[in-house]
Amino acid sequence: MTDSPEYTPPKVWTWNKGSGGRFANINRPIAGPTHDKELPIGRHPLQLYSLGTPNGVKVTIMLEELLALGHNGAEYDAWLIKIGDGDQFGSGFVSVNPNSKIPALMDRSGPKPIRVFESASILTYLAEKFGAFLPTEPATRAECFSWLFWQMGSAPYLGGGFGHFYAYAPTTIEYAIDRFAMEVKRQLDVLDRRLAESEYLAGDDYTIADMAVWPWYGGLVKGWLYEAGEFLQVQDYKNVVRWADAIGNRPAVQRGRMVNRVFGEPSTQLHERHDASDFDTKTQDKLNPAG
Repeated sequence: MTDSPEYTPPKVWTWNKGSGGRFANINRPIAGPTHDKELPIGRHPLQLYSLGTPNGVKVTIMLEELLALGHNGAEYDAWLIKIGDGDQFGSGFVSVNPNSKIPALMDRSGPKPIRVFESASILTYLAEKFGAFLPTEPATRAECFSWLFWQMGSAPYLGGGFGHFYAYAPTTIEYAIDRFAMEVKRQLDVLDRRLAESEYLAGDDYTIADMAVWPWYGGLVKGWLYEAGEFLQVQDYKNVVRWADAIGNRPAVQRGRMVNRVFGEPSTQLHERHDASDFDTKTQDKLNPAG
């Protein structure tokens, strides 16, 4: 590894549009829309605007799991938000999520549409709306929320920290990679110790905590994130691997992972989802790697 030249921060930071590496065009130090663009609205009460990244996958897994339980009110339209093209900065998307991040949900089932943003907030909202995947017994419920928010606090180290500097940064910085690799391995150890004593994160039952953590840390040990499995020796975390395999084998999880996915094998992608039959009849307009 090589370090970048020694850097002395200026007295006043200024925005350098040329910095930021692979994702420079989606990062900026100001909020708000950059252009006018209304969001499409489908025929279902739940309208999801997302992309098949780990944060987006949390919600599509939840929706598919709810449908698998027979909650017909969880039928949804999933619209693709191409963050590389700046869709998240359109006026319609910003009105649903002022933070301009996926996923974002509009619930149009009531007299007044309700917006919900931030993945953990969406998972909690849906769990409470449908009475599923969120324990009611106080101690187990508290455990579920603790692991849900553990993920929200930990993911920046895995994604924005380790993932960015290991896989995407324009300069290889040994200190940054070492710092975040150490933290990610600590987090994997935290999970492994918990899963040595419990089948799922909140206890005996599968909950929204598992749905939140699995796309990130399950994806890491399955080799889907950053091609960093060997580097981090993820096979050593045997309880995490066991848990990741068990969740990954669930049909609803497999469907949810396909929705709004625009990378990988074409057979694993469903750019938009408007009906359950879309998984079986992936027409070219819904499955178009160039679209």
